[in-house]
Amino acid sequence: MKLQNKAMLITYPDSMGTNLIDLSNVMQKYFSKAIGGIHILPLFPSNGDRGFSPMRYDQVDPKFGDWSDVEKLGQRYYLMFDFMINHLSKKSEYFQDFQEKKDQSKYRDLFLSWDKFWPEGRPTQKDIDLIYKRKDKAPYQEITFKDGEKMWNTFGPDQMDLDVRTKVTQDFIKNNLRGLASHGASLIRLDAFAYATKKLDTDDFFVEPEIWDLLKEVSSYLADTQAMILPEIHEHYTMPFKVAKHGYFIYDFALPMVLLYSLYSGKSKRLADWLKKCPMKQFTTLDTHDGLGVVDAKDILSDDEIDYTTQQLYKIGANVKRKYSSAEYHNLDIYQINTTYYSALGNDDQKYFLARLLQIFAPGIPQIYYVGLLAGKNDLQLLEKTKEGRNINRHYYSLDEVEQEVKRPVVQSLIKLLEFRNSEAAFDLEGAIEVTTPSKHEITITRTNHDGSRKAVATVDLVNLTYHIEVNGEEVKF
Repeated sequence: MKLQNKAMLITYPDSMGTNLIDLSNVMQKYFSKAIGGIHILPLFPSNGDRGFSPMRYDQVDPKFGDWSDVEKLGQRYYLMFDFMINHLSKKSEYFQDFQEKKDQSKYRDLFLSWDKFWPEGRPTQKDIDLIYKRKDKAPYQEITFKDGEKMWNTFGPDQMDLDVRTKVTQDFIKNNLRGLASHGASLIRLDAFAYATKKLDTDDFFVEPEIWDLLKEVSSYLADTQAMILPEIHEHYTMPFKVAKHGYFIYDFALPMVLLYSLYSGKSKRLADWLKKCPMKQFTTLDTHDGLGVVDAKDILSDDEIDYTTQQLYKIGANVKRKYSSAEYHNLDIYQINTTYYSALGNDDQKYFLARLLQIFAPGIPQIYYVGLLAGKNDLQLLEKTKEGRNINRHYYSLDEVEQEVKRPVVQSLIKLLEFRNSEAAFDLEGAIEVTTPSKHEITITRTNHDGSRKAVATVDLVNLTYHIEVNGEEVKF
């Protein structure tokens, strides 16, 4: 199925029920019109990081089901799968073969050798300091063979970096991407793609022009399929904007913090200015499987405004504590805050609904994380049980829990809102958007389809927490 201009759910295979069949039943029972696509977070055999340390891509982990279960979902929803273009699990048969046979392994050039990357006498401390770092700890060279050779591993000792410059890696990428497309992928998310290109005397992140060569090459592998790629990058908004100029869909990872600032402060200007800049060919987010990105909003909000938003988040947010985003709770990214979006807004139904209303009127296609779809609170029990900060936003819903949660008024309103977004022609990606600020605390967004026959106008008062929507002059309420 081709990509559709309908809201996309982000979920693990076992987050609403215990497997893909449960997920399919939940979708059909409660969300069949509210959701048009599903980003199924890593469903492959994996050695950790909740699936993001994959061992292979040609199988579905049996605990979730099999490819037939995925393909059945693909008959009703457009699907997105993850491909970790930067790394592969140390426990994969590929790396195990390399460990056993070393230079005689056919997978020798699949992985990036730290020692062979650097010329003799390097890396110097200057080289090390230059490497881009978003993580509290960056091992880079933790795996050591008996002969002393060290391998490059950006994200930790289990996730071995691939050498995207070699033919064996290019074949690996091509074969697996085409395999995912054959199982119904409409989109393939290139996880951590900006880390994949390494080059001497650079910071080894988003290296130009090599990053464009890589994206062009990857796109060519899928040229005769329905699948498109979605490069994932958490950084200054100018980086994804560059990707957009090359014709790719991007993520709007800045919106979560900009919206929080707007709802905390009651001021509309920053949000309006940001929405005017955004391309239409994007996916908007308020929540994902990771924490809220702080650095993504830099220079959209001032440093003082980012600090204000962060302080208010810890003050207003329900059970949002600084320690939950610290090394004590294994926080991987020092620029992310661990919380559900509902709890970031103090578990306030009206503020939360307005946040989602503004999201669906923003340029692009809205994504909603499964916890957000159910207006979920911070899961302190899972957090403390696992001591994993991101698990505060990774609650496992039983089928009975889902049935209860969808009865809540805020969830019912959200379902109706998403159904409206999916069915209203005014949200045409080829259409126009106009953003104004009637006052310092109000924002008006007008969406018009390409032929001008449908116009949807939303005005939100960020202080009084009210909204007014009209479509072709007729009021709409939820």
